[in-house]
Amino acid sequence: MKTSSAHLAERLLRWYRNDRRDLPWRGTTDPYRIWVSEIMLQQTRVQTVITYYDRFLSRFPDIESLAAARLEDVLANWAGLGYYRRARQMHQAARSVVREHGGCWPTTSREMRELPGIGPYTAAAVASIAFDEACVALDGNAFRVLSRLADERRVLDRADPRRSLRRIGQEMIEAVPPGSRGDFTQALMELGATVCIPRAPRCLVCPCAESCKGLAAGSAPALPSKGVRPPLRKAEISICLAVREDRFLVCRRPASAPVMPGFWELLTVEGPADGLCRAGGLRSADLKPAGSFSHGITGTSYACRVYRASARGEPGEGFSWMSLEEMARVPLTTISRKALRVANGEG
Repeated sequence: MKTSSAHLAERLLRWYRNDRRDLPWRGTTDPYRIWVSEIMLQQTRVQTVITYYDRFLSRFPDIESLAAARLEDVLANWAGLGYYRRARQMHQAARSVVREHGGCWPTTSREMRELPGIGPYTAAAVASIAFDEACVALDGNAFRVLSRLADERRVLDRADPRRSLRRIGQEMIEAVPPGSRGDFTQALMELGATVCIPRAPRCLVCPCAESCKGLAAGSAPALPSKGVRPPLRKAEISICLAVREDRFLVCRRPASAPVMPGFWELLTVEGPADGLCRAGGLRSADLKPAGSFSHGITGTSYACRVYRASARGEPGEGFSWMSLEEMARVPLTTISRKALRVANGEG
């Protein structure tokens, strides 16, 4: 007789195979391509990733080409996806696979976790989808699904409730027949992304509704429970498009910078526009407002103000002049790219 875990997994698999979205990284068991998609999907919307996924694989079609590339080229092809540490660690991991595994991707989640940037979730996702390993992969979507199924009301930033949910998920994937574990991993995430969504979950069309303790108790929409978040820091950033003969004043962030080290950026300072004059050798009278935008980085909300200026004197040490075409070939900070669009009237 089938266990409750087996019944639940069976319903979830049936739903997934009938109703799943057609996404470019599905239908493959190539661990490299699955890994690229999983890293890109971390803290990034699916629609955004779709745009970058094929382009990235066109430039780096296999682990060897990624390992052989310069880091600057990898970052330039990642530009716009954010959280650039992911790209750096992908590059390191690719080189590790080529150097230590002869270019062959490890076949177990345990081995994968030894690579840079690969934690329990990513290792389990790649291992289950590419190699059919019975190892549950729990991202935010999957934790939300399981917390509602189990009516788990404890805050999930604590270890005990996460262990409890991981145990439930592991029991489910172990009840899945060999050959279907990759589909189960994707089904659990897909349910959280399309049906068991954070607000107003679509319980009426959920294949797991009859087994959902959170739905029965009326607590599902409020789960998972979240701890108290620290207040959002607010700050101001000033960016200047200082131009001389169709070339823009840029500098490269130092390798020791805590955010986006090694990236190029327009003349940028945190604080009011006066700082632009001191940093770039400009006069305040040269600065012409060109627009503004908001930008969020974890824990901080930035009010960004964009200015134009015709550069007269020579800038300080560390600055260079770069055309738009040259900027398109180097990793440019997200704030600088947004400033160029705003100044060009693109919003």
